[in-house]
Amino acid sequence: MDRPPSVDALARSLSDTGLPHPLLVDVARAAIAEGDHDNARSRADAMARTLLQPVINATGVLLHTNMGRAPWATDVSVRYTNLELDLATGERGSRQSHVGQLFARLCETEAAMVVNNCASAVMLTMAALAAGRGAAVSRGELVEIGGSFRVPDVMAQSGARLIEVGTTNRTRCSDYQQAIDDPAADLALILKVHQSNYKITGFTEETTVSELAGLGVPVVADIGSGLLDAACPWLENGPPQWLAGEPAAKQTLAAGADLVTFSGDKLLGGPQAGIIAGRADLVAACSRHPLARALRPGGLVLSSLQDLAMTYLRRDRDAIPFWRMAAVGKKTLRARAETIGFGEVRDLDAVPGGGTLPGVTIPSVGIVIDGDHGKALRSGLGGAPPIMARVSNGATHLDLRAVDPAQDGQLGAALAQLS
Repeated sequence: MDRPPSVDALARSLSDTGLPHPLLVDVARAAIAEGDHDNARSRADAMARTLLQPVINATGVLLHTNMGRAPWATDVSVRYTNLELDLATGERGSRQSHVGQLFARLCETEAAMVVNNCASAVMLTMAALAAGRGAAVSRGELVEIGGSFRVPDVMAQSGARLIEVGTTNRTRCSDYQQAIDDPAADLALILKVHQSNYKITGFTEETTVSELAGLGVPVVADIGSGLLDAACPWLENGPPQWLAGEPAAKQTLAAGADLVTFSGDKLLGGPQAGIIAGRADLVAACSRHPLARALRPGGLVLSSLQDLAMTYLRRDRDAIPFWRMAAVGKKTLRARAETIGFGEVRDLDAVPGGGTLPGVTIPSVGIVIDGDHGKALRSGLGGAPPIMARVSNGATHLDLRAVDPAQDGQLGAALAQLS
């Protein structure tokens, strides 16, 4: 029986994998302990696959939660910034002022601030404006988002008391008025939650933001998905048909909402963040609350959001990867699929994803190959990054809508290994 190599020697033999030496020592030690040192390289490769790395999204889901939702890059050059520095006075400033003013401008409202995600935005708003008091929510809007995270749970953590109004399928303005008139409710605000990841159809009725705005209490609208402006002025041909009915921050505020909350990494197309925008006094109350410090984003996120906001102000669609991918025509996608040259080129249906626009599809084009090749494509064939595809009806579907054209060569190299 051959004597196994030393841990250090085996680890050094794997240095070309790119993993740091301490991790290779862990791999080597485990392989030797289990009498499996001949497979140490495959163990190192398996270790590498557990780390964050680029992937090619050929699923047809543009905002894929498991892949970070909207694709967006940030400038990571080595530098200090004026994150909490007032350059006019040389004194300490607010990290919210730089980006907040830009999103206030984009939403055409008084003020805005940023936290680390939309659930945090809702929780902070409830804590700052309704702690110990009632917040009215329609029973049809007590939604659950991914990971079993529910609106009632968020509100409970904020200290606000949930006042359920109406029914699952029908909530009238009079239901909210009844809660306002009930002294025991001690109503501080109305929370209207967009049903972004499901639909209620049939015998339904809901109260609009403009109707709620006339009831005399603050209205907070959680629009979730993060569409800035229903007119989509950054798109040459205006809003696409698949966006019909999606609430937007600018129009929701114009309709009378006092605050809106929405995500940064969905239809906004940027990094994970939550934006609170609206009345200056209410935004200021949120920023003064102790939770604001715990929920604040770091400088990299704020810098990234600033770049995104400036891009929107320039109306530069092509500089926002999500909108560039969403707007590309089928003719262009078909030409790319034919150039890649493998499998059957076929019309497919992409989806927005990310818990937005349930039931909505976006016409797309991709490549279909017989058999289930999902595992092989995820392994990095042909030197390509892991490729995420969709397997259905005994075939592998690679939708090109969410694939950057610069990745087409890598996709083709991987598919060549399957033939």
